[in-house]
Amino acid sequence: MVSNQAETKNEHDNKKHLLISKSGPLYGECEISASKNAVLPILAACLLTRETVTIRKAPRISDVYDMVAMLKAFGAHVAEEDDTLKVTAKTIITTAPDEAMASRLRASFLFMGPLLAREGCVTMPLPGGCKIGTRPIDLHIKGFKALGANAVTVSGKVHTWGKTLEGTTIVLDYPSVGATENIITAACLARGVTTLIGAACEPEVRDLVCFLQKMGANIRVSEGRVVIKGAGALHGAEHTPIPDRIEAGTLMLAAAVTGGDVLLKGAQASHLAPVSAKLVEAGAEIFPYEEGIRVRGYGARPMEIISAPYPGFPTDMQAPFMAACCAANGVSTINETVFDNRFLHVPELKKMGADITVSGTTAVIRGTGRLRGAEVNATDLRAGAALCIAGIVASEETIVRSIYHIDRGYEDFDGKLKKLGVNIQRI
Repeated sequence: MVSNQAETKNEHDNKKHLLISKSGPLYGECEISASKNAVLPILAACLLTRETVTIRKAPRISDVYDMVAMLKAFGAHVAEEDDTLKVTAKTIITTAPDEAMASRLRASFLFMGPLLAREGCVTMPLPGGCKIGTRPIDLHIKGFKALGANAVTVSGKVHTWGKTLEGTTIVLDYPSVGATENIITAACLARGVTTLIGAACEPEVRDLVCFLQKMGANIRVSEGRVVIKGAGALHGAEHTPIPDRIEAGTLMLAAAVTGGDVLLKGAQASHLAPVSAKLVEAGAEIFPYEEGIRVRGYGARPMEIISAPYPGFPTDMQAPFMAACCAANGVSTINETVFDNRFLHVPELKKMGADITVSGTTAVIRGTGRLRGAEVNATDLRAGAALCIAGIVASEETIVRSIYHIDRGYEDFDGKLKKLGVNIQRI
């Protein structure tokens, strides 16, 4: 991964935009990469053991590179070979990472649980990532305090300490994915039993639990409830993260809106039920296979969408679906219930001729079946994917700028689109 990382960085330094021309139906097949939202908490959890942990099929995305850099800063040795990472954290040399490094990605905050559990203290800058709205850390802190830790926030940094964590019952007011993951990892080395009620149940959370169980953690999961019996120590393990359901959903949508026929190898139908349901409502055909999912589309149609925590419609698919609604004939509505500022892509879609009215957390899209190419900015990761979908169906050329957002979470996104027949290139 080291050489690939260097090549990717050089390429991205020189080619910072995507040029997209109107493309016909998408055809063919491609492999879905491992999930960004699964691999990041798993990498953080590697600090729970002094033994070697092997992560296979790690996606080549900038968020993973940043997490690896942070692991090394904490003192871990990371051996990188192709898409395999071997992490050995025999000694932790610091529990206060560099602020500039930590602020590059939201997932940096996921190191708090493992470091608190192992070292008894951690100082972490407030997390970075996409500016898609308020993502408070109060539930994380509530969980740490319930386990017996102290926590204060001073000058943009969270200081948490507590040499002995004690199992307890914690009730989350909201099924926060990050808080669920942080509390689980902290509780793995706590004394006694921790019961987490109101926990997030996303596939990525369950994949983290699966990884921790391989390391020797005693964890039981039921709907909305996680029970963790603390262990004295965890051991090394090997794990391959689940396929990325958001990448799969994005490509499913691109195939449907262009009237294409695509096989997405590795995509898991059970993780994509709400996305598949909306595509079927819009006229697409979905064929789940053991090897993946086939999508046959017939163009864009108006939709009504309400984002919600899993198993509801994923907020990460809201922006791409809005682009599809812009290309449809008729009125669509999208209600964003998860984040309070996740319509930053609306002004960019308007540059392409979209008719969108936003009131609070609701967007009304009056689709005309026509979009025109324009120069637009990827305001965040999923907005970037949305603009690519808009560019695929738009007349004239579209230039998507700030594609470093896309590279944070989609592995070789433009390469996969090109393989399926999209006229796309980096410039």
